[in-house]
Amino acid sequence: MTWLADLTSTPIDVAVAIVVGYLLGCIQIANVVARRRAKVDLRDVGDRNPGFWNARETLGRKAAVPVFVGDVAKGLAAAGVGALLADDGMWGVAYVAGGAAMIGHAFPVFSRFAGGRSILTFVGTVLVATTVPTLLAVVLLLVVFVITRSFARASQAGMIALPFVQIVIDGPFRTAATGVLMTFIGVRFAMAAVEDRRRAAAQS
Repeated sequence: MTWLADLTSTPIDVAVAIVVGYLLGCIQIANVVARRRAKVDLRDVGDRNPGFWNARETLGRKAAVPVFVGDVAKGLAAAGVGALLADDGMWGVAYVAGGAAMIGHAFPVFSRFAGGRSILTFVGTVLVATTVPTLLAVVLLLVVFVITRSFARASQAGMIALPFVQIVIDGPFRTAATGVLMTFIGVRFAMAAVEDRRRAAAQS
């Protein structure tokens, strides 16, 4: 299968990309900001998600800005390392490294494997791995935000549009790789829902 050769580079490159990506993802920026600003652990307050949205609700918009930037930067840096390690045309290493960063964000080894849902780290990853479709999805996000004044709705519109735009520009294989990363986010949301129900049942 000739398309498989486009996915990955040498095993050593892939291994390095995975390790670097995972360790970058493990940096819990939201909790670093929360501890400095309010001396709280975001895993114990709000929706217990150590990410941008909980930081925004708990600490305020201004304090959440470095969380937003930092979580996107983790995906950018990880996928960038993957792209640099890859041989020419082997686009899959950027996805592998970015996916490892998403796993690190969700299951950080330095924080009892209790992390966030990896949405912004995904955004950073696809900005490198599939730049043009992602930028077009961001433009749609901004348009929807201007119209609705709802960042949640705008984000949903951008996420839904991304694979449809990408399949036209990049073709099915890269779109499938993006779909794998998006599926991981869906699994994280499902896990959070199960945990919320378990916690509610224990308190009742």
